[in-house]
Parts: sequence; structure tokens; C-alpha cells
Amino acid sequence: MPKIEVKFVSLMPKIEVKHNNIIMEYFERQIDKILFEWMSDSVHMPLLLRGARQVGKTSSIRHLGKKFQHYVEVDLNEHKELHALFAGTKSPQEICRELSYLTNKPIVPGRTLLFIDEIQACPDAINKLRYFYEKYPELHVVAAGSLLEFVLADLPSFGVGRVRSLFMYPFSFEEFLTATGERLLVDAYRNADSEHALSEMLHNRISERLKTFMLIGGMPKVVAKYAERQDVRGCQQILNDLVVSYQDDFKKYRKRIPEERLTTVLLSVARQHSGRFVYSNVNDNLSLAQVKLTLGLLTKAGLVYPVVHTSANGIPLGAETNERYQRMAMFDTGILLRMLGADLAEMYMHGWEELVNKGSLAEVFVATELIKAASCYEPGHLFCWHRERKDSQAEVDFVIQKGMEIIPVEVKAGTRGGMQSLRLFMKEKSAPYGVRTSMENFAAYEHIRVVPLYAVSNLIAK
Repeated sequence: MPKIEVKFVSLMPKIEVKHNNIIMEYFERQIDKILFEWMSDSVHMPLLLRGARQVGKTSSIRHLGKKFQHYVEVDLNEHKELHALFAGTKSPQEICRELSYLTNKPIVPGRTLLFIDEIQACPDAINKLRYFYEKYPELHVVAAGSLLEFVLADLPSFGVGRVRSLFMYPFSFEEFLTATGERLLVDAYRNADSEHALSEMLHNRISERLKTFMLIGGMPKVVAKYAERQDVRGCQQILNDLVVSYQDDFKKYRKRIPEERLTTVLLSVARQHSGRFVYSNVNDNLSLAQVKLTLGLLTKAGLVYPVVHTSANGIPLGAETNERYQRMAMFDTGILLRMLGADLAEMYMHGWEELVNKGSLAEVFVATELIKAASCYEPGHLFCWHRERKDSQAEVDFVIQKGMEIIPVEVKAGTRGGMQSLRLFMKEKSAPYGVRTSMENFAAYEHIRVVPLYAVSNLIAK
């Protein structure tokens, strides 16, 4: 197996990782802290890193590998001959002994990180993870894969209580600022609130960075391209490649669901990113059951985030949901815009604010930021509130739980907009306060706090 060499680059937010004799940039991620804590814990279950394709799972594990004396990486998609190791009755120790011979690297508990990549290609390997915890708990083992949830659907109890899942997403806005060398801007809005607003100069600067991020999204290769040269056209080409790669991945699961159906439903999510998702608008040739099944798999694969109606009469919010009313948010704004055919380079150069400022894109951004700011130990859940009566219609874009409080959140793309629905929710549900997130600076009205879009993760982080 290829040797991994790592060196730090001083005064830069990135690390250079040498893999297969190719220098690759690594930008620090929020999940790094969680991985390092797992590494240091005396009791460590095997980890299964889950998330959409190419969100940085493999890079994060390789980065973790530099903390160990030895690092062994096996790709079960590339090396299908290794599947036989997991198919039989070999113990974890026997599997590792053979892997050590084959890779010419020592696998020593406490000193070696074993990384099993593309594990979805070998369901037997997924099943074997539980035995590493039961019979070889002193060894550090991590696995990852793309569209992993499609396989896990057939393995409902593959490792309950014996394998720990971590959910990973594209770069957050905070990670984007860190990657582009502006980490101090994060500190600025993290320490601000409605009583301590930022200066207009600082607010405007962060807002401009936000518009760029909403335009190109948070996929690691895209962020790296922008951090290197601020080349939006280059970012657009990478996004094109990513969209094609997702569609190519669907071909691997044609036995479960036809690839054309997966592509059709995902494109409909992009087109219906504003407002309620209407199943009948997806395709006349698809039944409601077919669309729901496909949408469920896309959600499990991390490509779609449902925002489900909750009655919000108490916590947990998921206790009173109604899936007949829900919105669907794409997992990345850059991917969304490219699927819709937006010319990012043209928008960046000539008035791209007009599209970025549209409320529907702002809602998708807020959805992704709330998901990324939540716990990485379980899949994120998003809720909204909707009331439809002849005499009174109202909708609150997001409803979140803050401690024991239920907080309504309205998204406004610009700097103005009514708050009738927000006030109605607060009155009916006795909410202590409401939040309006927009391009405004931090501020406060009567029982309503204004949080800039760029700081929406403060609602979860603080």
C-alpha cells in the first residue's frame, strides 16, 4: 500500500498530505476534533464515517492517520480480491494479520490506524466491524464509503451498540472562512449578538464572503479551488464533475432503484427547492410510492435534507410531525445552482447578488448550516411549521429546539420583510422569542432577535 507522508505548512490553515506521491491540500475540519477525541479514548468502538460522496471523509481519516505510528488504508472498491478476507469465519486478528502481510505494514493495537475505505462495496466487511469491537477492541478501526446507506438499508442491525457512526457534511461557512485564511471573521460573529452588533464595515465584509460561499457551496474540492485562486469558473467545472459523478454512482444501485428514477427525483428536489415539495410534480410516470421510496434513499445518502412540519406543541419536535407538508433542501448550494443550470462565473462577475439574495436559496443555506452545526453522532433533523386555513395561513421556515425552549426562525433574503407568521407562532405556542435571519446586522425588535444569515449556526452552537 502507498506510504502516507504529512507535513505542516506554517501560518496557513491547510496541511499538505502526500498520498500516492501526489501532494494534496487538507483544510482542517470541525470533525477533526471528534476524531482525535475518539483516538485518545481508552474505549473506542469502530467508527463508520457516513455522508454524501466526496464531502471529505477519506481526507479526514488520512489526516487522522498522521497521529499514529502506522497507517494502513485498504480500498474495497479498488481491491475486490480483499472481499474474501471478510466473507469467511476469520477473526479480526486473522484478518489484520493477512492485511499486514499484503500491505507490508504492521497492524499493532494502539500504534496503527486501520482505515477500510469504500466499505459499501463489501457488505461482509460492514458486518465484520462489530467483531472488531467484541474481539479486538484495542485496535483503532475506521470505515467509510459512498452511498453507504443504500447498503445499510439491507443490514438494519449490522452493529448496534458495537459500531459508532459519525455523520459528515460539506464545508460549513465557518470551515470555508477558515480554509480561506479568515478564521478571525468567525470569532467576530461568534462573539456578537443582538446587544453587541458588528460594525457595518465588518458586517459587510462577512456578508460578501457569505454570498461567495452560497454561490460555490462547500464541497471540499470546490473550496480548495477557490482558496487557491478564487477561480469561480474552475469551481463551476468541479461542480459539473461532481454532479456527473453522483449520477454515475446511481448506476451501482440499479438493482434496487433504476438510476433514471434517482436522477429524476434528485433533479425535482433541485427544481422544487422553494416551498412545499409536491410529489405529483416529479414525473407523471412515477407513482407516489416510487417517489417516496426514492426520496427516502436520497435522504439517507445525505443528498437531500427534508424539512418536516411539526405541530411544535412540545419537545421533542419530532413527536408531532406531518410528512404531508415538507420542503426538500439540497445538501449543497453550489450543487443546487449547477443542477439548475446557473452560470456561477457569470453571476460572480455580473450581478450575482440578485440570485443569491432570493429567499429560496437563503432557505437552503440555512437548512445546510443548521444540519452542519448539530451533533455529528446522529443524522440531523429539520422542522418547519405550517398552518393552512381559509381565514388564516401562516408558515415559519424553521423551528428549532434550544435547550428546553422552542424557537421559530424566519428566513429573509434581503434586509426587509414582514414577520406576521413569526408573531402568530410566538403567540399560539408561547415562544419566549423568535428569530429573523437575513442580510441585516445583529439587532432586536420586540421579542424578536435578528441574526445575520452568516451567523445562523450561532443558534445551535451557542
